Amino acid sequence: MTKMFGHLAARLGQPSVLGKLLIGIVIGPAVLGWVENSDWVHYFAEIGVILLMFIAGLETDLVQLKRTWKSAFAVAIGGIALPFAGGYAVAEAFGLASGPALFMGVVFSATSVSITVQVLKDLDKLNSREGSTILGAAVVDDVLVVILLAVLMSFFGAGSEISLGWLIGKKAIFFIVAGLAGWFAVPAFMKALSRVRVSEPVVAMALVVCFAFAYFADRMGMAAIIGAFAAGIAISRTSFKPVVEKKIEPIAYAVFVPVFFVSIGLYVSLDGMGNQLGFIAALTAVAVVTKLLGGAAGAKLTGMNARSSFAVGSGMISRGEVALIIAAAGLQARLLPGEYFTSVVIAIIMTTLVAPPMLKLFFRNNPAARTDGDTSTSFGDKHGEIGS
Repeated sequence: MTKMFGHLAARLGQPSVLGKLLIGIVIGPAVLGWVENSDWVHYFAEIGVILLMFIAGLETDLVQLKRTWKSAFAVAIGGIALPFAGGYAVAEAFGLASGPALFMGVVFSATSVSITVQVLKDLDKLNSREGSTILGAAVVDDVLVVILLAVLMSFFGAGSEISLGWLIGKKAIFFIVAGLAGWFAVPAFMKALSRVRVSEPVVAMALVVCFAFAYFADRMGMAAIIGAFAAGIAISRTSFKPVVEKKIEPIAYAVFVPVFFVSIGLYVSLDGMGNQLGFIAALTAVAVVTKLLGGAAGAKLTGMNARSSFAVGSGMISRGEVALIIAAAGLQARLLPGEYFTSVVIAIIMTTLVAPPMLKLFFRNNPAARTDGDTSTSFGDKHGEIGS
C-alpha cells in the first residue's frame, strides 16, 4: 500500500515520499485506525531511517561536502535563530509560560533531513551544492539544538542535572572517534573481514559499521542518523562502496524505509484538537516560514543565488523524527505541558508534509542545482521501484 501511494503521488507530479507520508495518516489513528504506532513499527522505522541516512552517506560526494562547509554552518545558524524566535513568540502569544515557550522554540529549531534525503535522491540532487549544504547543515543543527535543549532542561526541566561541559565534550568525542575510525579503522575492518567465508560478508560488515556508528552517536547525545550518515561516508571511501550500495538498497527499501515513512503519519491524532486549531495553524505556519527564511538567508550570505538559497531553506523545513524525540523529552521533563503535546506533534508532522512539495518547487528547472551530468527535470525515482 505504501508503494502504491508513493507511485500515485509521483503520477500526480509530487515526490513519491509525500504519498508514503500521507498513507500513514490515512491508515493511522487520525483517520481509519487500522495501524497503531506499536513497538514493532517503531523498531522497523528506526532501522529504516538509519539505513536511509547510511545510504545517503554512501552516495555523498566528500569533495562537494568540504566545499560547502561555510554555507552549511551559516544555514544551520539561520535555521536555528529564526525558528527559535518564532516558536517562542507563538507560544507566548497563546499564553504559555517562559519555560514552555522557550522549549517550543527549541523543538522547532530542530531539523530532520531524512525525508529531504529521499526527495533529493529521487531528484538526483543529493550531491549538488544545495544538497551537500543541506546535509552539512543538518549535522551542525543537530549539535547546536541538543546543546540548546540541555541548557534549557538544566534551568527549567524537572529533575534534570546536566553538565553542559560534558555534553559538549561528548559531541567532540563523537566527531574525533568517528573521524579516526572512518579514516583508519573502517577500511581495514572491511578489507580484513571481507575474506571471511560466509555469505555476503561485505554487506554484513557494512551493516555492523552502520549500526555501531549509529549506536555510538546515540550514546554521545547525537541523533543516531548522524552516526549512520558518518558510517556511510566512511565506507564510501573504500573499494567496497559499489557492492554495499547495490546490496543495501533492496534491504532498506523493501521493508524498513517504507515503514519509517508510514510511522511519521501514525503520530497524528485528532482527539481533542478542536480548541487548539488556531495554535496548531500558527505554530505550523511560523515553523515553515522561519526555517525557510532562516536557511535561505544563511545560504544567500555565503554566495548562493536566490533560487538555490530557497531550495536549501526548503530542505531544512522538515522537523521529522528529531523534533518528535525532543518533544517527547520535553514532555517527560515537564517542559512541554501535556495538553499541548499532540498539537506540537501535529505541527511537526505538517512541516514534514510541506517539505517535499517545496523542495520540488525550488529545485525545478534550477540550473544551479544540477549535478554533473544531470539533465533530468523529472521527479521520478532514479532507482525505479526500489525508491518507490
